[in-house]
Amino acid sequence: MSPVIIPRGYTKKYIDGKITYESQMNDIDRAFRRVSSNSDVVLCEGTGHVAVGSIVNVNNAKVASAVGADMVLVANGGLGSAFDELELNRVLCQHYNVRIAGVVINKVRHDKYEQTKNYMTKALMQRWGVPLLGCVPDRPYLGCPALYDLEKVFNVDLMVGAKHRFRHYSVDDINLITTSLTRFLENLRSKPSRTLYICHITRDDIILGFMAEYQRRMKSNGAEPPLEAALIVCGRKDKYPVSKEILDMIMGLDGAPCMIVECSTHEAMSKIHSYTPKLNIDDKARVNTAVEHYEPYIDFDQLLKRTTSSNSSFNDPDGISYDELRRL
Repeated sequence: MSPVIIPRGYTKKYIDGKITYESQMNDIDRAFRRVSSNSDVVLCEGTGHVAVGSIVNVNNAKVASAVGADMVLVANGGLGSAFDELELNRVLCQHYNVRIAGVVINKVRHDKYEQTKNYMTKALMQRWGVPLLGCVPDRPYLGCPALYDLEKVFNVDLMVGAKHRFRHYSVDDINLITTSLTRFLENLRSKPSRTLYICHITRDDIILGFMAEYQRRMKSNGAEPPLEAALIVCGRKDKYPVSKEILDMIMGLDGAPCMIVECSTHEAMSKIHSYTPKLNIDDKARVNTAVEHYEPYIDFDQLLKRTTSSNSSFNDPDGISYDELRRL
């Protein structure tokens, strides 16, 4: 947890003098010292670009300078736009005398991978004298929200299907149901099994059809693949109450993920599309996939050498290796 949290109203309190720069820096210093005293390695994650936090005078570059941390800059794939973004961050690091240990380029298109890696390596060494520590191809699955994430987005729990809350869904395959029940069932049977559907709370026929298809698949004894779809039902329950019969049927089919959210279908889709899933310790599938995906593409030995070096040339012979770190 960050020692400085900036909720709604925090910025105004800082500008009004109710929160001081000294109190913030003291909290950061205490937190860093406490974690450092019990850790072999401390990783400080900055939020957004290096200037984030400037309005309250504790941007990422300034904090890195205060705690003596080297900076690893991360940008999404590309050449020109990525380098331009990195340059803006580099200038602020230079202003606060923060060493840049290296750069990681993330979410690189597979067909542009070798080109991006080759030219970004050259550009960084020619312009900055800094290595490209990692060039990571895109893995769309890592950006797919789980039902657990959607519970947080809408501040509700799944009515049923809680055992599938860590099942992930692509936001590119969300289906807003405005068609007839017949067309919906055709869609349900032709689309990939793991598809996220959204309907309005007044569509009893769609809710019943979804549950009935789930039940039919269950009774097929393996003749058809199981239905892994999920249904989000949108609408104000006080204005559009769900009948007791429908609720009883939903609750009676534990396994078909379904949640009711208090917003319009448009708002629901907008919230899902604008949400960026984060790694969660309970989401073991996503965490394991992230580790397996990123580890081969990042030069951890070079990273550790440059972030544990005590001299400005990053050539400390006593630097720890990645294998040694994993054995600690």
